Formats: sequence, C-alpha cells, structure tokens
Amino acid sequence: MKENLLSQIFNPVDLKKLSKNQLPQLAQELREFIIDIVSEKEGHLGASLGVIELTIALHYVFNTPEDQLVWDVGHQAYGHKILTERKDIFHTNRELHGISGFPKRSESLYDTFGVGHSSTSISAALGMAIASQLKGENNKQHIAVIGDASIASGMAFEGLNHAGVTDANLLVILNDNAIGIDPSVGALKDYLTAVKEGKNPRQNNIIKSLNFDYSGPIDGHDFKALLSELTRLKSVKGPKFLHVITTKGKGLQLAEEDQVKYHAPGKFEAKTGKIHPKDEDNLPPKFQDVFGLTLVELAQENEKIIGITPAMPTGSSMKFMMQAFPKRAFDVGIAEQHAVTLSAGMATQGMIVFCNIYSTFLQRAYDQIIHDVALQNLPVIFCLDRAGLVGEDGATHHGVFDISYLNCIPNMIICAPKDEIELRNIMYTASLGLKQPIAIRYPRGRGKNINWQQPFQKLRLNEVKCLTKGKDIAVLSTGTIATNVEKAITKLEPNKMISHYHFPTIKPINEKELISIFKDHHKIITIEDGVLKGGFGSIINTFTLQNELKNKVVNLGIPDNFVEHGSVSELQHICELDSNHIYQTIITI
Repeated sequence: MKENLLSQIFNPVDLKKLSKNQLPQLAQELREFIIDIVSEKEGHLGASLGVIELTIALHYVFNTPEDQLVWDVGHQAYGHKILTERKDIFHTNRELHGISGFPKRSESLYDTFGVGHSSTSISAALGMAIASQLKGENNKQHIAVIGDASIASGMAFEGLNHAGVTDANLLVILNDNAIGIDPSVGALKDYLTAVKEGKNPRQNNIIKSLNFDYSGPIDGHDFKALLSELTRLKSVKGPKFLHVITTKGKGLQLAEEDQVKYHAPGKFEAKTGKIHPKDEDNLPPKFQDVFGLTLVELAQENEKIIGITPAMPTGSSMKFMMQAFPKRAFDVGIAEQHAVTLSAGMATQGMIVFCNIYSTFLQRAYDQIIHDVALQNLPVIFCLDRAGLVGEDGATHHGVFDISYLNCIPNMIICAPKDEIELRNIMYTASLGLKQPIAIRYPRGRGKNINWQQPFQKLRLNEVKCLTKGKDIAVLSTGTIATNVEKAITKLEPNKMISHYHFPTIKPINEKELISIFKDHHKIITIEDGVLKGGFGSIINTFTLQNELKNKVVNLGIPDNFVEHGSVSELQHICELDSNHIYQTIITI
C-alpha cells in the first residue's frame, strides 16, 4: 500500500519535497479529499476538481506566497486552500466561523486577493506586478488564473488591454473548460473553441495582438506539460499568457457528464457521485422558479416581453424562458453592464424587458442603472434574485445593499414582495406597462405557498398591507422578512397592542399611509433584510424628521459591517432578524 502523500503536506514547502513522479498520486489524493468532504458538507465541486493538476503545478513551480497567485472568482480554489495550511480545517468550509468558500486575504497569506465576483484577477495581479516593479522586486512573479467564462467579461479585457502596454511581470493563465456555472457563450467562446480544435490560423491570435507572449493550448491535466511550460515562463519577462485546457469535474464521472448540476451538487455519494435525492414533493417553490415560470406565462400573452440574464440562466431560472422562447431570452455572459444597457436599448423600442441579475451582481452595473436607465426613465424591469442574506457564500454574495444603492436614484421604483403570489402579481403589474424603471427584490430559497400559481391580479404598487391590526406598536416590514415578524407576533399573548404592516413598495414610500400609521401608534419598529444605512428604516426615519413626528422609532436590519458566511438562519440570528430577536424587541419597546 502506497503511503499517503497529502497527509505529509502542510504548505508548499512540503509539496516541493516530492518528486515530479509523485505528483499524479498527490493529485488523486487531493481529488478524493475534496470529494469526501464536499459530498458531506456541500459546496462548489466541479471547478476545483478541474484544476487539481494546475493547482499543484503552480505551487510546485512558483514560490508562493512570495510569488503572488490570484484566483478569479475562487470557486476553483479548494485545492489551493488545502495545500496552503488549511487542510486540517477544510471541513469547516463555508460554515459559520469556518473558512470561506472563496480566497480571502484575512484568512491566509496565500490568498493574495479576495475574490467571489468574476473577472477581477487580471487587474489585481497587474496592480501587484506594477507595484513590485516600483519597489524593485523584479524577480517576483504574479499569476492570474481566470476561466473562459470570466475572461469574456469587460473588466478582464480592460486588464488585458492595460497589461499589454506594460513590461510588468504578469502571467495570465486561461483555465479553459468551456463552462462557468452554465456553459460559456459568445463569440470569444467560439474563438477559443476554434483554437482548441486547431481550426484557428496561428497568425490570427487575439492574445498575441495585445502584446502578450502567448503559449498553448496545453493539457491542464498533464503534469509534464504544465511543469515544463510554467518553469519556462518563470524566466520570460513582460506580460505572458498560457492557454490551459481542463475538464470541469475531472476525476468524478458524473461531475464530468453533468457539469452544470455538479458545479454545486449538494450532498452526494463520494464513491459514485450519485446525488442524494431530496424529497421535494409538496414543498413550496423556489423564488427563482416562481420568477422563471411566471415570466414564461407572461411572455405567452405578450410578444414584447424579453428576458435577459448575465450568465445565470440556471440560477435565475431564466432557462425556462430560454427553452420556451429562445429568440426572446438572452444569456449575455458575465456582462452585467452590457445586460443593463442592452435592456435599456430594447426598452427604447417598446420592448418589456425583464433583466434578472442577482442583487450582489447588479452592483457591477451601477453606472448603467443611473446613466442608461433611470436618467432616461426607461421602464426596464429589474428582477433582483438572491436579495437579502444568502447564507454560505458569505460577504461577497449577500444581497443586502440593493435597497440603499437604488433608493438614492431618481425615477426608480423598488418593490419587495412578501411571498411568491405577490412576486407573481408585481411581475404581472410591471408587464402591463410602467412609465419608469422598477426593481423587484426577492430572496434565495423557497417560499411558503404550495398553491402559488393563482390567477394574476393587478396591484396598486404603493399599497400598504395591514397583516395584523393593533393600537400601540406598529411593526413595518418589507419583503419576505414579514414571515419572521408574523412568527414573532404569534409568540405574544393574544392582544390588540401590535400592528404589522407590510410595504411591498419601498420607493416611492406611501406617505399618506405612514401618516395614518404614525397617528394610530406610539411606537414604530422597522424591519428589513438589507443594510440599515440608506435602507427602508432610513426612509422611515427621514419621513419622521421631515414631518416632525415624535413617535419612538426602532430600526432592525443588517448592521454596518460585512456579514460573513453561515446558514441564513444563523446569520439572521447574528443580525437580530430572527423571530426570537424580533419578539424580544417588541417586548422591550
């Protein structure tokens, strides 16, 4: 029986003690280690399995952490974490107080740059490389590992464009597996496919034309090729580009065969890869599916309805629209800025555009929202999936800023339905035609209504809904956090002291209704699953001051710090948004 090599490795110093002939065995052990833990603990799987050989080769050839290694997005960095002093705590990955699912500077010296969103690695590594030059550290290496889906994003091209006119010691490694979370799309993907298949003339090289020393494509699972080329590139000065071909999910057959499902498969059998079946009968729907299926219903009745997603057709459930109406639904790749302005362009021509972008990713298109949509008052319908606390993906992915960053934009309507039925009806109402842009925010996960596909109803968007009527304390909530409020109120002794009002529309706020609420209640509690600064509570506070009202107002929401990873229930408890804390706040006030 062969001795276990991975057990002997704490960091890359130990890795370098192995002979090159031992590296394939280490790769097998590292794959099995990741599979064993992710099969039980869940997490991102396919991306890390696809770069095991590349990860080992990089730490074997380069002098990390002195040499700076930047992983784009970070889904693929599990092997990197295990080889860099976190093997013994890897089982805490994505758990509360455990290690992050993404590279994180505060976690390790080996994590040179915090990531989670795509296409940042080239700019970050170039910044490091130029800084090293200025400090006279001319032998220091700077490596950006980026996928074929991420490199198609505008920011990656901005980094390449700048790097090509420098003499910075930068190596960009393209991890080309033809897929991000969903299959890659676009003309650049077609170009890379032609390169891999030998159908592209060698003189027709887009990377060389940007002044990079281009090499490849090489097999990203072949240690001999990887070690040879990485060693050669160490001594090449200036910007360099290595094209590496890998297979996402490598080493687990089912993960190779269904790369979308095994991006983050949940729990599965480690030996076979077979996903443990979940009993989803008689469960309420996921909010993303309510969006996707409702959009198809609306599109069947209105040929002007368009769907747009930046590289998230599965995660957003835009896939339903893409299957039903392939000419009216667009996956534009990881290109949030383009997605927003494309939507704006279509809106100028009378199209009714549903632009679905995760709340955290819409941050990447902020100027386009203001300059291209709101300034021109174009009625784009933004559907913000994953709004609020998202759980284990952590600080890079929580959708807690959208109310604040949209609230200050003129012409923008902001809605937050409390359940699936209201989401459906807000979408329907928006599809009938608005004269200004609207953002509809809703969370990750499931709703609470099994029979959600009710006939559509047109809503008065600024209507405030009284869910419980009392006379002393009014709880004002927006969005699905209303469920936690309802649970808190049921814990109280039956009384007529507590009112609960749900605000489906955050902006413009219904001031007439607020005047009435403040008149009928002495004390007000606002609750939201977004940041307090600039959020729903801030709107209420401003209203209180402007109208010189003397009611006591208490705000509950996300505090002024980045919330780390953990389950949604754990994070709601930390942020004091769970039903127990809401109950205690009501009792205290």
